[in-house]
Amino acid sequence: MQVRVYFEDTDSGQIVYHANFLRFMERGRTNYLRLLGTNQQALLEEAKKDAPGFAFVVRSMTIDFLKPAILDDLLEVVTVPLDVRGASIVLLQECRRGSDLLVSARIRVAFISGGKAQRIPKDLRLAMEKRA
Repeated sequence: MQVRVYFEDTDSGQIVYHANFLRFMERGRTNYLRLLGTNQQALLEEAKKDAPGFAFVVRSMTIDFLKPAILDDLLEVVTVPLDVRGASIVLLQECRRGSDLLVSARIRVAFISGGKAQRIPKDLRLAMEKRA
């Protein structure tokens, strides 16, 4: 997924503020669901039947900031599933500018319903496992 760096993403030195990479990666995770080739709304409606009030939550994140991004850069946010488990998925996410790796993160996202970890509904898990 491509992201253009705008003034609102930068600090006074026109360098991307570190927390904005988290926003870029959040968009990448949402886009990942879209790239599964599924209708997000239909998939999420189906998941609600199995787990009312469900949500995906970031359980943990390890992130390395390697190089800065600056105003007007065109970044690519890459999202790759590493491991799909019963109630969670581990993703590798990278923010790149051309061949330069700027930020790398390993993110565990948990599926919860009713405030507790729950198994990812079958259709959603199968869609994710195809990409892992």
